[in-house]
Amino acid sequence: MYTPLENAPQGSAAWLAARSKHFCASEAAAALGLSKYTTRDELLRQKATGLTEEVSPAKQRIFDAGHEAEALARPIAEGIAGTEFFPVVATREVDGLPLLASFDGIDLLDDLIWENKLLNQSLLQQVQASDLEPHYWLQLEHQLLVSGASRALFTTSDGTPGGTHPLWYESKPERRAQLIAGWKQFAADLAAWVPPEAAPAPVVASPMETLPAVSLRVDGQIAIVSNLPAYGALLREFVERIPAEPSTDQEFADTEAACKRLKRVEDELESAEEHALAQFSDVNVVRQLMKEYRELARTTRLQREKLVSLKKDQIRGEIVAGGITALREHIAGLNAAMPAPYMPQVPADFAGAIKGKRTVDSLRSAVNDELARAKIEASNIAARIHANVKTLEASGLVVPDAATLVLKAPDDLAAIIAPRKAAEQQRLEAERERIRQEEAARADREARAKLEAEQQAVLIVEPKSTMAEECARPAENAANVPLIRGEVGVVNAGLRIASPPAPAARTSYCCEKGEQQGLVDKACDDCAEVSAGYQAAMFAPKVRTSVPTLRIGTIKERLQHMSVTAEDLRALGFEPAGRERAAPLYHEDDFPAICEAIAAQALAAKAQFLRDLAVVAA
Repeated sequence: MYTPLENAPQGSAAWLAARSKHFCASEAAAALGLSKYTTRDELLRQKATGLTEEVSPAKQRIFDAGHEAEALARPIAEGIAGTEFFPVVATREVDGLPLLASFDGIDLLDDLIWENKLLNQSLLQQVQASDLEPHYWLQLEHQLLVSGASRALFTTSDGTPGGTHPLWYESKPERRAQLIAGWKQFAADLAAWVPPEAAPAPVVASPMETLPAVSLRVDGQIAIVSNLPAYGALLREFVERIPAEPSTDQEFADTEAACKRLKRVEDELESAEEHALAQFSDVNVVRQLMKEYRELARTTRLQREKLVSLKKDQIRGEIVAGGITALREHIAGLNAAMPAPYMPQVPADFAGAIKGKRTVDSLRSAVNDELARAKIEASNIAARIHANVKTLEASGLVVPDAATLVLKAPDDLAAIIAPRKAAEQQRLEAERERIRQEEAARADREARAKLEAEQQAVLIVEPKSTMAEECARPAENAANVPLIRGEVGVVNAGLRIASPPAPAARTSYCCEKGEQQGLVDKACDDCAEVSAGYQAAMFAPKVRTSVPTLRIGTIKERLQHMSVTAEDLRALGFEPAGRERAAPLYHEDDFPAICEAIAAQALAAKAQFLRDLAVVAA
């Protein structure tokens, strides 16, 4: 909310004092280098020193006419707006900027302001086209910012109803941002302002001394009377006093004036020569002198004119280069405050700004104005980038084209982020669904593996029943079954393998209890072991006539990569039935017997472990 400035009507001492401490609406255009009447450098000087230009009588008459037209136009404007306007001087701080606005009128609700300008043809055309110059709309933006009003009634009037032309104006976000950035840049430049060298008086060429007129006349028929020798000496002294390398506006002016004087000397010498030639015929001496002096004047003039042109171009280039360097440093400083060098190159037409400028001061002022404009634009871009960086961070997106996105307008960036966030959400949901399906598949595999393991355990136990049944068979049935080949006393995985006794008197027992019970080639009720004769009967390979094709690798693969070697199979009684190179081969039909033999070994090992555990416990 703004603060009214009490007891400080426009034009009063209190009002002038307040203006010196604030950034005023009428100064906004000058602060951005866009004023029609005041340069930015001059406004900096005024704010820094407090010294203002005295109002001339002519300018005061214009001010008085404007105030008179404003008073007459007030009821007309109130009729157009349908409300009453009150003149107010108000201040407000925005982003640390001390702002002041002098309102021609503001309504009671602080929702509408009025600004009037004296009628002129140019302003009338702008109002009719609804397109005000920056000189005017910057003032309106400043007033709307200070007042908080929603819109402004701008009129250009001569105080009569027919001579009052209205235009409604509403603040534009990009213009308000430009205004604030312009004042911030002005405040920074004001803080760093140092007094320049005292400005010299308006440059005027120094008075050029007048060379004597060339005098030539014929004395009789042969004598020539002239002042050429003295004239030549004076001419040479004049040439030596011309600045050899002008660098200031004064020297440039003096050199250009001297060149003009030398051109007149050339013309005078040529005219005098022609006049003398008309009086006599023998003129070699005169012609030589005339030619020499004329050439001196001409070459000196041309050299100095060219030097002036080159020197001016050099100074213009140095001033422009200074502006380019200052802008580059400003952009580098803005980049340093960003997470990455996002700042683009801000265009600045320094060359165009100095067109038509002839003095060094006007060149510097033009470049400074263009530099300020470019800095303000760069600061606006930097502010937009910082806001967009925060927007991207808040979105949580990882964007590879961040350098492009941060330069977008906020609305455009929001329009880009929305579908990307939706796409990212879909991707995350798809990823979660994929993980869920993988977890479900893994759980299903584990369940199947567990079920297969349980089924395998059942299959491993099955041989025990088969062995029990076989044990119940008469011993003579097993007597006809080939025995396992093995050495006496060999123990493999807890299964004792005895050498086969003679078929007529077999005394192989499963254990001590089985021996006491007289069991031969059978398993006792309390033991999972079998006698050597029973094992031989159960698992010994049969006589095969087919071609062996079963490899150990195939056996291991079928046993889910259980470690099996040829020695292991040999210990179980399975000798290779053939070879392919060095690889042993077995009959395909023996695979079930191999599995049962391995299972029997596992069960025997289990039984032995339980017996050992019982012994330890006892």
